[in-house]
Amino acid sequence: MDPAEETISHSIAQDFTRTPGPRFRSEGKFSGEEFRQEFLEKWFAEARQQGAKLFIDLDGGYGYAPSFIEEAFGGLARIHGSDAVLKTLLLKSDEEPYLAERAREYIRRCR
Repeated sequence: MDPAEETISHSIAQDFTRTPGPRFRSEGKFSGEEFRQEFLEKWFAEARQQGAKLFIDLDGGYGYAPSFIEEAFGGLARIHGSDAVLKTLLLKSDEEPYLAERAREYIRRCR
């Protein structure tokens, strides 16, 4: 990443919830669908408009269902294309490093 490139940073635990839920809103509170629609899509659009990277911290949550991760990040790629999402989005999870890689895999599968 270019050191001069701006980064917009967000934490799911701090900005959305510490208790991520299921895939769809109809299945329960704090769903991946709700996160994508109400937060992630807006953050992504803001980053792209500014030519910035969007950094999402996955730490601090009390467990992520694979369906939450797929709906949020795979769903974003279904809307904007996997190349655009991979170019813009940076993911981190020190607590559970496989989560960031799982999200990137869901994004790549949307090609």
